[in-house]
Amino acid sequence: METEGPAAEARWRANLQGELDGVAVYRAMAAGAGDPKLTELYGHLADTEDRHAALWRDRLIAAKAPFPKDPTVRARMLATIARRLGPNWVASTMASAEAAAQGQYDDQPEAAGTSLPEDERSHAAVLRQLTRVEGGVLARFEGRHRAVGGNALRAAVLGANDGLVSNFSLVMGVAGAGGDRTAILIAGFAGLLAGALSMALGEWLSVQSARELYANQIAVEAREIEDMPEEEEEELRLIYEAKGVAPEAAREVAHRIISGPRAVAIDTMAREELGINPDELGGSAWVAAGTSFALFALGAIMPVLPFLFLTGTTAIIVSGVLAGLALFVVGAAITLVTGRGVLRSGLRQLAFGLTAAAITFGIGTLFGAAIA
Repeated sequence: METEGPAAEARWRANLQGELDGVAVYRAMAAGAGDPKLTELYGHLADTEDRHAALWRDRLIAAKAPFPKDPTVRARMLATIARRLGPNWVASTMASAEAAAQGQYDDQPEAAGTSLPEDERSHAAVLRQLTRVEGGVLARFEGRHRAVGGNALRAAVLGANDGLVSNFSLVMGVAGAGGDRTAILIAGFAGLLAGALSMALGEWLSVQSARELYANQIAVEAREIEDMPEEEEEELRLIYEAKGVAPEAAREVAHRIISGPRAVAIDTMAREELGINPDELGGSAWVAAGTSFALFALGAIMPVLPFLFLTGTTAIIVSGVLAGLALFVVGAAITLVTGRGVLRSGLRQLAFGLTAAAITFGIGTLFGAAIA
């Protein structure tokens, strides 16, 4: 790996940009945490990233090479979300980024003899643990989209996208079939309500089923603590040792917990062995349902709005433009999670949405002509 010249300078700039982005987001997460311990933790992460940034900035200055001074648009957007809505909304995104970057300095010669490689791995571990601890908070927003491995932010974007694409296609299909303003409005609002209610019911069932599963697992754990305390103590000891606790200390702590108050033992085993927060049990099913309904409806209303005020071809064109803008915004918002380019993702989402709408419009036109 080159240690000087254009290639090295480009690598240093990329390193510096990543650290600047981390500083911006972690500062915002600290500001929006609302908890002194989390504020201190995120502030420490930001300070470390700031120290890393100084190293790469100094190298670029010494080489008289241009260097970035501000965070990227994506980082600023994540910082705004963390500051306004709280760090939980971006914690999983940052955890994924740290996990992907934890080995980035291992083979960079300038990082040899510094704390950079260790710091990056430490950040990945801290964020991984934080997202696990805060999982109960995030889960209430995840619902049906939990399978894609996301978080509150991803679920919000996907929920709005579902409503937008499905109702835009429905409205264009009815318009293509020759439906008048009244028919399009009826179909649009029917599609909005049907889709939002379906999503809400799916979210409620998903979260409620998870809550019941977690409750059953905790009940099983409680019986095991009652019937087999020695085995449970051994399991807890191994868990603590795996986390880096010294064997003797792990054995002592495990013994005190299992032989102590039963409620404390159950709570500890639920968190440490099962990864379940007994206070949350996956979040509120009603909050998940309401959130899903609102997000789907937000996307689904966009292509319908123009038909409330306009008619004919004008309404169809305005609906297409409004939905197209919303599709681009959704595609751009997805980059907060994926880290891809805003323009590329926005245009890709726009192309997919318009293609779906064009297909249903065409089918509607053929179907309307056949009926006529």
